[in-house]
Amino acid sequence: MPSSNRPKRPCVSSLSTILCLTFSSIFVIRDGSAEASGMTPEERREQRKKEEALHASSLRVPRRPLWNAGMSVEELDTNERQAFLIWRRSLARLEENENLVLTPFEKNVDIWRQLWRVLERSDLLVMVVDARDPLFYRCPDLEAYAQEIDEHKRTLLLVNKADLLPFTVRERWAKYFRDNGILFLFWSAKAASAALEGKKLTGLWEKENASQKSDNDDTKIYGRDELLVRLQHEAEAIIIARKGSGLSPTHTLSGSSAGNSASKHVVVGFVGYPNVGKSSTINALVGSKRTGVTSTPGKTKHFQTLIISDELTLCDCPGLVFPSFSSSRYEMIASGVLPVDRMTEHREAVQVVANRVPRHVIESVYNITLPKPKPYEPQSRPPLAVELLRVYCSSRGYVGSSGLPDETRAARQILKDYIDGRLPHFEMPPGMSNDDDGVLDIAQSISSAADELDSSDSEGEPEVEDSSTSNLEHVLDDLDSFDINNGLTSTKTAASKTKPATASHKHHKKPQRRKDRSWRVGNDGGDGMPVARVFQKTANMGPLRAQ
Repeated sequence: MPSSNRPKRPCVSSLSTILCLTFSSIFVIRDGSAEASGMTPEERREQRKKEEALHASSLRVPRRPLWNAGMSVEELDTNERQAFLIWRRSLARLEENENLVLTPFEKNVDIWRQLWRVLERSDLLVMVVDARDPLFYRCPDLEAYAQEIDEHKRTLLLVNKADLLPFTVRERWAKYFRDNGILFLFWSAKAASAALEGKKLTGLWEKENASQKSDNDDTKIYGRDELLVRLQHEAEAIIIARKGSGLSPTHTLSGSSAGNSASKHVVVGFVGYPNVGKSSTINALVGSKRTGVTSTPGKTKHFQTLIISDELTLCDCPGLVFPSFSSSRYEMIASGVLPVDRMTEHREAVQVVANRVPRHVIESVYNITLPKPKPYEPQSRPPLAVELLRVYCSSRGYVGSSGLPDETRAARQILKDYIDGRLPHFEMPPGMSNDDDGVLDIAQSISSAADELDSSDSEGEPEVEDSSTSNLEHVLDDLDSFDINNGLTSTKTAASKTKPATASHKHHKKPQRRKDRSWRVGNDGGDGMPVARVFQKTANMGPLRAQ
């Protein structure tokens, strides 16, 4: 067949070029303009902040629609579900934006109904937050919603777990709250509950807080009786202001304390994220266990009304995850908002802990040595989650069934230590630069506190065990020497008694047989060919006969 009539085959190089161009165009279309333009992480962060400021007005708490006592139950339920569906659609549009990251907020309308009831019944709204990162747990739009219901209703920021903060950090947060006009109180539900039981907790900052204790209402940690008096005072001030204006709040239930301004009876509502200590606070104020407390968030399902006295009533709302920007699901797990035992990606959550807790603090608390950064890496980088998990598993002996390090178990333990405060950490107020002298002092105090915690963990029981063991050894040595001197036992028997006993777990191991590997050919400097060794046995010629 002549070459001119043969069909022309496409060149392989041209096909590869077309495929590369096609995949590159798809990559540009999918990744967007940010990746195509080669933006740095700082530029992406700035762009995200601009997007968050642009859509901040759309990120709101769902409002309850207008209602009156003449509505039927079916009509009220329909209106609430329709308003909630519209709110869900508005947030779904925000989730489609690639430059925005939303928290996994509560999507159950029944839980939000509990919040609506608590807001309407309460004169004073108490928002419980974690002292280590108060702004993460604060919802400004909820405060605005309370003002929409009643212009005289106020919101108090109850900064729980304040005993996990040093005194200097509390001073800076108090100054930030005062400058921004936020009503706040420092509180520790765990310490108050221990005081009711007659116990005393010794935290990391106990010495510093005791040495710098002051009577300033802004920086001191309130006790149970002081907090009840303060809540009563703030709620009565709201009723007096409402009575002086002559206005009554809208959407108020008939017969509630808000509608009856002549009565001194007040209702204080408690709201906040799950696992920030709302139920523990309620139990400490009531003086008995009235609400369920657990480390798993979301224990409370319905709001509860608890009568403290004839003049004060507390109203506990279920924990709610409010919609917010600039946080991921892993940060929610590390913050205790989402359950630790249900996480699937443990390395990402542990990386959040490694980024927030300094390297030397982790090493001091766990008594481990983390791998140093490589010479080509930044020497100040935080440890990787893989490094922390593997070193922790090696030090604790966490091994899975496959023989590999049990990283899931180690991650759960590290995250629980982070949430409970064993790993000291906290966030500073906005606007405080790292060049401030106070930051260096706080970093040094963290190191000293971690060293004290490590020394307290390493001392104690091991010393008792060593002293008892040494005393027992002295007694046995004296008995053995007495028996030998009096001829009651031989020296060989005494030596066998003094032989240290092996570990108990070794008795259960099956003794391994030593395999005979003498048949293997060693490196005798030959050419590598196997050598056959022949052992000749002398022949048995029978008995020798004399000739």
